Amino acid sequence: MKRDASRKLLAAWLREVGVDYVPARAAAPGGRRAGGDPPGEELDAIRRELEGCRGCGLCKGRSTIVFGTGNPRARLMFVGEGPGAEEDRQGEPFVGAAGRRLDRWIARIGLARADVYIANIVKCRPPGNRVPTPDEAKACMGYLLRQIRAIRPEVVCTLGLTALNHLCGVDERITRARGRWREMDGIAVLPTYHPAFILRDPAREAEVFEDFREIGRRLSLPERG
Repeated sequence: MKRDASRKLLAAWLREVGVDYVPARAAAPGGRRAGGDPPGEELDAIRRELEGCRGCGLCKGRSTIVFGTGNPRARLMFVGEGPGAEEDRQGEPFVGAAGRRLDRWIARIGLARADVYIANIVKCRPPGNRVPTPDEAKACMGYLLRQIRAIRPEVVCTLGLTALNHLCGVDERITRARGRWREMDGIAVLPTYHPAFILRDPAREAEVFEDFREIGRRLSLPERG
């Protein structure tokens, strides 16, 4: 998704929910606000707006809204599909077996969970962990785009097919798309497999390791053996 398309998608979503104007914040020279904060609204404001959300039918079965977690000024952000049972219970994304596998991948490039930011396409658990419908993804997409603009990471890594296709507005196969860089609103995006997929097919984890090496190189992180 190119920068103009991303902005149009966010603007259209804001109009749908009744927001016609978002005030710009004063920026310091060089395009960054005083104090070093990236341009855009704060994550806490988006979180408060989501409280009690009834934007789609997923609200009926949720225990909690799984907003996202991590460093609000992360250079690297991950986007998954949606919360599972354990995430719905704890209110944090990627906390089960798939989350532990993701933590291991992050550690391979010398980072920890606290260094990155993790979110999902939808913020409420789909029944039976099914794939979110297009309408459910659309209901949450504006919030996710606002999170990305607030954090302004250098790299977004999409985890799995659902995250790739909904975030980037494409219809691609993850086996062909993974490991291939693209751009969204000026941010580098790299798709890779979802950790849950690798738990079912561990033979493909070597491909994920290569994708994470690419992320490390893009962020100029020290090479690790």
